[in-house]
Amino acid sequence: MKKISGKIVDVVDKKIFDGEICYHNGKIISVVPAKNVTDQYIMPGFVNSHVHIESTMLTPSAFARIAVQHGTVAVVSDPHEIANVMGERGIDFMIDDSRKVPVKFYFGLPSCVPASDFETSGFHIDAKDTARLLKRKDIHYLSEMMNFPGVVNGDSEIEKKLSAARKLNKPVDGHAPGLKGKDLKKYVAAGISTDHECVDINEAVEKIKAGMKIQIRDGSAAKNFEALHKLIDLHPDHVMICTDDSHPDDLINGHINEIVKNGLKNGLDLFNVLRAASYNTIKHYNLKIGMLKVNDPADFIVVDNLKDLNISKTVISGKTVYENGKTKFKVTASPAINNFIRTKIKPEAIKFVSNEKEIPVIEVIDGELLTLKKVIKNPAKGKNFESDTKNDVLKIVVACRYNNEKPAVGFIKNFGLKKGAIAGSIAHDSHNLVAIGTNDSDICQALNKIVEMKGGIALAEGKMKNGLMLEIGGLMTNMNCYELAEKYKKIENNARNLGSKLKAPFMTMAFMTLLPIPEIKICDKGLFDVGKQKFI
Repeated sequence: MKKISGKIVDVVDKKIFDGEICYHNGKIISVVPAKNVTDQYIMPGFVNSHVHIESTMLTPSAFARIAVQHGTVAVVSDPHEIANVMGERGIDFMIDDSRKVPVKFYFGLPSCVPASDFETSGFHIDAKDTARLLKRKDIHYLSEMMNFPGVVNGDSEIEKKLSAARKLNKPVDGHAPGLKGKDLKKYVAAGISTDHECVDINEAVEKIKAGMKIQIRDGSAAKNFEALHKLIDLHPDHVMICTDDSHPDDLINGHINEIVKNGLKNGLDLFNVLRAASYNTIKHYNLKIGMLKVNDPADFIVVDNLKDLNISKTVISGKTVYENGKTKFKVTASPAINNFIRTKIKPEAIKFVSNEKEIPVIEVIDGELLTLKKVIKNPAKGKNFESDTKNDVLKIVVACRYNNEKPAVGFIKNFGLKKGAIAGSIAHDSHNLVAIGTNDSDICQALNKIVEMKGGIALAEGKMKNGLMLEIGGLMTNMNCYELAEKYKKIENNARNLGSKLKAPFMTMAFMTLLPIPEIKICDKGLFDVGKQKFI
């Protein structure tokens, strides 16, 4: 029998009282009022309502070691990235690796592998696969339905996937940026219950009124908390908190705890924020996570006060997994599974020669996944156009990792590079190779560094090349978070030295290939108009 006393933060009944908790064999035996308690606060641990672990570039077990330091006891995770590269084998990898650690991982089944039929992916998960895999007890929900046009237009394959989830009474996550009106109602009527793509409060309120739960996202590339945080007090029962995608340099500084603190700084109600960071997610997904009630799993965190939220202890299923600055469990290296066929690329393969007067360009918005379509005059009519650094128009190249077809070439604005090039095998969602640069030579140098490593991120300028290998699927590494963050910071700073002013240049680049996000993107087959659902 273990005991702990302090000021107990009861998120369910919305009260704080001096008390003592007794727990044994992983469960809470009693919660009773007490006097002369320890000067500390005991509260439910944080739950990330939507995250792609792969985007941290860490394995689930390595992610867990840093997450518990920030009071995270559980995550609802979509293994969409590794599934696009490795299929069912990738999903099994994530689940098996997560079982090595005490953090509670609730994995979903990716609903859109590939995210779009317009690009080349490593694997396909069809409706028949979906119906079979959803029956697994270690698959808890159907992950984000990115193909919202397919839902709205009644695509039969999509309907079969949704039907399989409904029959098993498993939640279905959404992904519908900008969807509204009649199309939104159709989307919700199909059984899709959440959305994490809202960028303004009016969009979020319309979705809540339509019957959805909103997951407010504050990740590395997309930061929507500032625009949406008022929802937590306006619609407290319909809001959850998530990171979606976080890079390691952000993760070492905080996780859901930082979003909670930000909410409190903005004057939000304490219990509304804490419920958005735990209770609402637990109830929506029917998770086996404790909320400091008798017979609950003994999952909780201990903090010094309700402003700074300095975490001194994290307990999961009755086991202390973090205390006084030290994580109490270790992880072992995972196998380096991969799917990589691409060979080296020559500058001739990425030349762009056009006699057109105008060229369509992807315009980047810093801190957003949305892009704008811009048209510029062709400055090199009839000749190879490499870049126009004066006007910040750079070449973007996507090369398929699963074959050696000719790369696709386009142009991008607002990236800021004045010299050199950057590249990576993290390119949502099929994770082909993507590069942005000022000249063809450096672009090829950066891409070929990725080919040498069989996945990772890289940059090049003249004879200088620098790379960070991601040996697991070209997405993750066995490094610990601190080592990875140091190396990632270094290569990202090098990218900024090439001229980029973006908050997260590599992650922003990784989303330029995400075809479901408006207005225009690029994949291995060409420049794509998201609204019109056709190639430009």
